Amino acid sequence: MAETRKGEVTMKGNPIELVGPKLVAGEAAPDFTCVDTNLGAVSLKDSAGKVRLFNVVPSLDTPVCSIQTKRFSEEVNALGDKVTAFTISLDLPFAMKRFCADNKIENLTNLSDVHNHSFGEHYGVLISNLPIPLLARAIFVVDTHDKLTHVEIVPEIATEPNYDTALAAIKAATA
Repeated sequence: MAETRKGEVTMKGNPIELVGPKLVAGEAAPDFTCVDTNLGAVSLKDSAGKVRLFNVVPSLDTPVCSIQTKRFSEEVNALGDKVTAFTISLDLPFAMKRFCADNKIENLTNLSDVHNHSFGEHYGVLISNLPIPLLARAIFVVDTHDKLTHVEIVPEIATEPNYDTALAAIKAATA
Protein backbone atom coordinates (compact mmCIF):
# COMPACT_ATOMS: atom_id res chain seq x y z
CA MET A 1 0.00 0.00 0.00
CA ALA A 2 1.39 3.39 -1.00
CA GLU A 3 2.00 6.14 1.51
CA THR A 4 -0.77 8.76 1.79
CA ARG A 5 -0.59 12.36 3.01
CA LYS A 6 -3.49 14.53 4.16
CA GLY A 7 -3.70 18.23 4.93
CA GLU A 8 -0.87 19.32 2.63
CA VAL A 9 -3.21 20.40 -0.17
CA THR A 10 -6.77 21.68 -0.38
CA MET A 11 -9.26 21.92 -3.23
CA LYS A 12 -11.44 25.00 -2.79
CA GLY A 13 -10.59 24.89 0.92
CA ASN A 14 -11.35 21.19 1.41
CA PRO A 15 -8.41 18.95 2.42
CA ILE A 16 -7.49 16.28 -0.09
CA GLU A 17 -5.41 13.14 0.28
CA LEU A 18 -2.26 12.63 -1.79
CA VAL A 19 -0.79 9.23 -2.60
CA GLY A 20 2.97 8.82 -2.68
CA PRO A 21 6.04 10.31 -1.05
CA LYS A 22 6.66 13.98 -0.36
CA LEU A 23 9.59 14.70 -2.64
CA VAL A 24 12.16 17.41 -1.95
CA ALA A 25 14.77 19.14 -4.07
CA GLY A 26 18.08 17.27 -4.09
CA GLU A 27 16.52 13.80 -4.26
CA ALA A 28 16.73 11.56 -7.31
CA ALA A 29 13.78 12.03 -9.64
CA PRO A 30 11.61 8.90 -9.59
CA ASP A 31 11.01 7.02 -12.82
CA PHE A 32 7.50 6.73 -14.23
CA THR A 33 5.66 5.56 -17.33
CA CYS A 34 3.09 7.81 -18.96
CA VAL A 35 1.43 7.81 -22.38
CA ASP A 36 2.05 10.54 -24.97
CA THR A 37 -0.51 11.85 -27.48
CA ASN A 38 0.51 9.12 -29.96
CA LEU A 39 -0.21 6.45 -27.29
CA GLY A 40 3.49 5.70 -26.87
CA ALA A 41 5.01 4.92 -23.49
CA VAL A 42 7.33 7.63 -22.12
CA SER A 43 9.52 7.45 -19.02
CA LEU A 44 12.04 9.68 -17.26
CA LYS A 45 14.95 8.03 -19.07
CA ASP A 46 13.50 9.01 -22.46
CA SER A 47 14.60 12.60 -21.83
CA ALA A 48 17.90 11.79 -20.09
CA GLY A 49 20.64 14.40 -20.34
CA LYS A 50 18.22 17.33 -20.57
CA VAL A 51 16.81 19.70 -17.96
CA ARG A 52 13.13 18.83 -17.60
CA LEU A 53 10.11 20.80 -16.48
CA PHE A 54 7.12 18.76 -15.34
CA ASN A 55 4.04 20.99 -15.38
CA VAL A 56 1.47 18.91 -13.48
CA VAL A 57 -2.21 19.87 -13.68
CA PRO A 58 -5.54 18.32 -12.64
CA SER A 59 -7.11 18.85 -16.11
CA LEU A 60 -6.19 21.04 -19.07
CA ASP A 61 -9.88 21.82 -19.60
CA THR A 62 -10.08 23.97 -16.47
CA PRO A 63 -9.25 27.70 -16.30
CA VAL A 64 -6.25 27.64 -13.92
CA CYS A 65 -4.67 24.63 -15.64
CA SER A 66 -5.09 26.34 -19.00
CA ILE A 67 -3.48 29.56 -17.73
CA GLN A 68 -0.61 27.63 -16.13
CA THR A 69 0.12 25.57 -19.25
CA LYS A 70 -0.03 28.58 -21.58
CA ARG A 71 2.30 30.54 -19.28
CA PHE A 72 4.91 27.77 -19.17
CA SER A 73 4.65 27.38 -22.94
CA GLU A 74 5.49 31.08 -23.36
CA GLU A 75 8.33 30.95 -20.85
CA VAL A 76 9.86 27.77 -22.29
CA ASN A 77 9.94 29.37 -25.76
CA ALA A 78 12.45 31.90 -24.44
CA LEU A 79 14.77 29.11 -23.24
CA GLY A 80 15.07 27.45 -26.65
CA ASP A 81 16.37 23.89 -26.58
CA LYS A 82 17.90 24.15 -23.09
CA VAL A 83 14.87 22.52 -21.46
CA THR A 84 12.39 19.79 -22.30
CA ALA A 85 8.95 20.61 -20.96
CA PHE A 86 6.09 18.24 -20.22
CA THR A 87 2.50 18.76 -19.13
CA ILE A 88 1.24 15.81 -17.12
CA SER A 89 -2.36 15.11 -16.12
CA LEU A 90 -4.88 12.31 -16.01
CA ASP A 91 -6.57 13.74 -19.11
CA LEU A 92 -6.82 11.32 -22.01
CA PRO A 93 -4.07 11.81 -24.61
CA PHE A 94 -6.68 12.81 -27.22
CA ALA A 95 -8.01 15.66 -25.06
CA MET A 96 -4.47 16.86 -24.34
CA LYS A 97 -3.64 16.88 -28.06
CA ARG A 98 -6.83 18.83 -28.85
CA PHE A 99 -6.12 21.38 -26.10
CA CYS A 100 -2.62 22.08 -27.40
CA ALA A 101 -3.77 22.25 -31.02
CA ASP A 102 -6.57 24.67 -30.10
CA ASN A 103 -4.13 26.84 -28.12
CA LYS A 104 -1.18 26.55 -30.55
CA ILE A 105 1.06 24.99 -27.88
CA GLU A 106 3.81 23.07 -29.64
CA ASN A 107 6.72 23.15 -27.18
CA LEU A 108 5.27 21.12 -24.30
CA THR A 109 5.01 17.34 -24.58
CA ASN A 110 1.74 16.06 -23.17
CA LEU A 111 1.88 12.98 -20.98
CA SER A 112 -1.20 11.23 -19.67
CA ASP A 113 -0.83 9.35 -16.39
CA VAL A 114 -4.18 7.64 -16.91
CA HIS A 115 -2.63 4.23 -17.71
CA ASN A 116 -1.24 3.30 -14.29
CA HIS A 117 -0.88 6.54 -12.27
CA SER A 118 2.85 5.89 -11.90
CA PHE A 119 3.80 9.57 -12.18
CA GLY A 120 1.17 10.58 -9.63
CA GLU A 121 2.15 7.84 -7.18
CA HIS A 122 5.93 8.19 -7.58
CA TYR A 123 5.89 12.01 -7.39
CA GLY A 124 3.33 12.13 -4.56
CA VAL A 125 0.65 14.09 -6.42
CA LEU A 126 -2.11 11.52 -7.04
CA ILE A 127 -5.33 12.66 -5.35
CA SER A 128 -7.14 9.64 -3.92
CA ASN A 129 -10.20 10.91 -2.07
CA LEU A 130 -12.26 12.31 -4.95
CA PRO A 131 -14.91 10.54 -7.05
CA ILE A 132 -12.32 10.31 -9.86
CA PRO A 133 -8.53 10.36 -9.54
CA LEU A 134 -6.76 13.61 -10.42
CA LEU A 135 -3.24 14.93 -10.04
CA ALA A 136 -2.53 17.82 -7.70
CA ARG A 137 -1.19 21.02 -9.24
CA ALA A 138 2.59 20.85 -9.05
CA ILE A 139 5.87 21.84 -10.70
CA PHE A 140 8.98 19.67 -10.76
CA VAL A 141 12.32 20.63 -12.30
CA VAL A 142 14.80 17.80 -12.94
CA ASP A 143 18.41 18.50 -13.89
CA THR A 144 20.58 16.68 -16.44
CA HIS A 145 21.67 14.20 -13.74
CA ASP A 146 18.06 13.18 -12.89
CA LYS A 147 18.04 15.13 -9.60
CA LEU A 148 15.06 17.19 -8.52
CA THR A 149 16.14 20.84 -8.31
CA HIS A 150 12.69 22.33 -7.66
CA VAL A 151 9.52 20.87 -6.16
CA GLU A 152 6.30 22.81 -5.70
CA ILE A 153 3.05 21.14 -4.82
CA VAL A 154 0.60 24.03 -4.85
CA PRO A 155 -1.18 24.15 -1.45
CA GLU A 156 -4.56 25.16 -2.95
CA ILE A 157 -5.45 23.38 -6.20
CA ALA A 158 -7.49 26.36 -7.45
CA THR A 159 -4.45 28.69 -7.43
CA GLU A 160 -1.53 29.05 -9.82
CA PRO A 161 2.00 27.91 -8.97
CA ASN A 162 4.89 30.27 -8.26
CA TYR A 163 6.17 30.75 -11.81
CA ASP A 164 9.16 32.85 -10.75
CA THR A 165 10.72 30.20 -8.50
CA ALA A 166 10.13 27.45 -11.08
CA LEU A 167 11.68 29.55 -13.86
CA ALA A 168 14.64 30.47 -11.65
CA ALA A 169 15.22 26.75 -10.99
CA ILE A 170 15.06 25.99 -14.71
CA LYS A 171 17.50 28.79 -15.52
CA ALA A 172 19.89 27.66 -12.76
CA ALA A 173 19.78 24.07 -14.02
CA THR A 174 20.46 25.14 -17.61
CA ALA A 175 23.29 27.55 -16.76
